[in-house]
Amino acid sequence: MKKLHTLLLALCALGLTTEARAGAAKTTYPVVFAHGMAGFDNILGFDYWGDDYGVFVGDSCQLLEIGCNEDIDGGQQSFVAQVQPFHNSEVRGLDLANDIEGYMASTGATRVNLIGHSQGGLDVRKAAKVLYTRKGYTVVSVLVSVSSPHRGSPVAKYILDLKPGVTSVIAALAEYYGDIVYQAGNDAYAGAKQLVYNDYSATDGLTTGAKNFNINNPIDARYASRYVSLMTAQNGINVNPALYLLNEFFFDIDGDGYCVDDCDNDGAAGKGDGYANEADDDGLVGLNSQQMGYRLRYTESTLGFDSVTNDTAVPYMGDINTPSSSLQMTSTSSVISQDHMDVVGVGPDTFDEPEFYAAIFNYIATYD
Repeated sequence: MKKLHTLLLALCALGLTTEARAGAAKTTYPVVFAHGMAGFDNILGFDYWGDDYGVFVGDSCQLLEIGCNEDIDGGQQSFVAQVQPFHNSEVRGLDLANDIEGYMASTGATRVNLIGHSQGGLDVRKAAKVLYTRKGYTVVSVLVSVSSPHRGSPVAKYILDLKPGVTSVIAALAEYYGDIVYQAGNDAYAGAKQLVYNDYSATDGLTTGAKNFNINNPIDARYASRYVSLMTAQNGINVNPALYLLNEFFFDIDGDGYCVDDCDNDGAAGKGDGYANEADDDGLVGLNSQQMGYRLRYTESTLGFDSVTNDTAVPYMGDINTPSSSLQMTSTSSVISQDHMDVVGVGPDTFDEPEFYAAIFNYIATYD
């Protein structure tokens, strides 16, 4: 399909066709991308929102331009937000809201759509609430989370429990990668505590964790008009080496058992079904943590454009802390067979990131 897109662009440049047909419709409002922990415009040297060659998935193609996403409309507006790589989502989400407001002021946009990956999926919920509070209307149209630990991650608790050795390494990484490369103010401990479901420490004077964050930043139609999520799980093929090592030598997340709270004390709400060695997590987040709002289905097409549609087999999740159905935590319906980092271009891998996000743009355009 990519060859066909390139041919159409070439014909357009030669005046042999009237227009280059992009796969995705243009969204009414701009799309803002929000990165996960340790990210910025890149993550440890890799382009965060790009394909394996560094092409930004939101870069629309202009006349004769190469190194762009030929699957999106030429007039598509996109913006990559940048917040502190290591901190909790209360801090990062506020930073994100400030970034979005600056972007809106410079472009004249009155509303935006948000796509958040990993912790960015929590950040966008905080930002949506802040923007509503400041402006007095619903600023966010469609809010999309990808591979996000809305109900916590066992990896965060595992790292915190290994203190002080591993956590000091994480803190050093945060200081170097955050403070030196980007900006001061990073807090790796706060970031990790954010991603454990329950309050991690009763003696630190703070109430932390995803459960408390969900209470403070709920799914609310005032904050965003539509909440949707895309979910990932490893298929054992082309797995990111770091996630493979974590899986093979430390522990394997058992992430598809049903329980409302964190019943097995692993750091994520739910519990395991007793079979950890299966495709029930993406290396960092289990299936029982990733759904928020509507679950979406991503369908790859060999002969046409990829698509994103609503998965009607799994009920809408309106209260993240209290699932209405066990399917929201255990069903593998519509789960994308990729690891946590494949969907943001940290490869190399066989996943087509530009067409994946083009399909998301097309979905957004249907609802914004």
